[in-house]
Amino acid sequence: MKGILVSAPASGTGKTTVMLGLLRALSEDGLTVQPFKSGPDYIDPAFHRAACGRASFNLDSWAMGAGLLDAIASEAEGADLCVAEGSMGLYDGVAYAGALGHGSSAETAARMGWPVVLVVDVSGQAQSAAATALGFRAYRPNLPFAGVILNRVASPRHERLARLGMEAAGMPVLGVLPRRGDLKLPERHLGLVQAVEHPDLDRAIADYAAFLRENVDLSAIRAAADGASMTHPTALRIPSPAQRIALAQDAAFSFAYPHLVEGWRRAGAEILPFSPLADEAPPPADLVWLPGGYPELHAGKLAAATRFRAGLRRHAETKPVHGECGGYMALGAALIDKDGRRHEMAGLLGLVTSYEKRKMHLGYRRAELVADMPGHAAGAVLRGHEFHYSTILEQPDAVLARVTDAEGAAVAETGSVRGTVSGTFFHLIAQDGEDG
Repeated sequence: MKGILVSAPASGTGKTTVMLGLLRALSEDGLTVQPFKSGPDYIDPAFHRAACGRASFNLDSWAMGAGLLDAIASEAEGADLCVAEGSMGLYDGVAYAGALGHGSSAETAARMGWPVVLVVDVSGQAQSAAATALGFRAYRPNLPFAGVILNRVASPRHERLARLGMEAAGMPVLGVLPRRGDLKLPERHLGLVQAVEHPDLDRAIADYAAFLRENVDLSAIRAAADGASMTHPTALRIPSPAQRIALAQDAAFSFAYPHLVEGWRRAGAEILPFSPLADEAPPPADLVWLPGGYPELHAGKLAAATRFRAGLRRHAETKPVHGECGGYMALGAALIDKDGRRHEMAGLLGLVTSYEKRKMHLGYRRAELVADMPGHAAGAVLRGHEFHYSTILEQPDAVLARVTDAEGAAVAETGSVRGTVSGTFFHLIAQDGEDG
């Protein structure tokens, strides 16, 4: 499982551009490349897949046990090289350890044995950037380190000075990317605009690949790749919450973790996608699952989707429905959009949420269920992640779980349950003790 992990000192340094360009350029060179994402990101894996044609999976040391991590890593079987993208800065994680660690990209690199390629934004500095890179290498001396890619270099002189600093620090320079303003992916409130919404994603990724091919030593990166032996080798297989699962999939509902959906499928589940935005009723199934996404941007269209809502209600009369984050909001009574307009949702729960009154809710979640939800009985401990800006105005239904953040502080977003219908604001990643 040889690979590298692309990281950076902080967010916003250009590592996603490097990641996508690397995936496409290496694929163009004839390599089978397996992408991964370190940490709880819902959007990047779809971009990775578009770049190299292979499904990308999250690796998360806070939420996942050893068996599940190794099972997900085993998805690299048959690949020539793994390329993982870090989250935030290389060492950023939570204060208290979870299942295996603090959720940092450095933990992922160390566990998998993948040397770090550090993308350093050298804007406004030159030789001083070497002190940053040196500090990152020295902070955890046993962490495998491949070298740096200098990003946003202003001129040949700027490059010479930055290289001098790196040479003095003994830091290999794997590439130098000139400053360009046309290579930035569009963003919105939860990060990048979704891959399916990008107007010309393939052309954009091809441009990134050409840019990296001109300015990065791809051979040196391939030569730097390494890997550790897995301690719990096993195939990905996650107990499915139902045999036939109707899974909402469109621009409003797309944040389903790839390892969960694929793990359910490997366990024998049949996944039946449908589109609420296209006003499709859920297909006949044992369970309807509405993942997160952007219902707040499509509230009017969802409120007018009469076939979807009628079909959802018919299903809920006898069979379970579960929603995560945006899916939870869509199961509620109403959603208030950014302009203060109220839109009627499915009404299967009493939840009323507002995107007009915005507040960021972000972080890992540990949930001890006090009621059953699909695939998990009361008393089970789940680990997940929450990221949204909507606030709860009304939540009259029974509490689904006791929820805390990564530091053990109680979280008000407990999820709720009414009859066959349940929902949470956190996205499920794994159940404690469930190891792939």
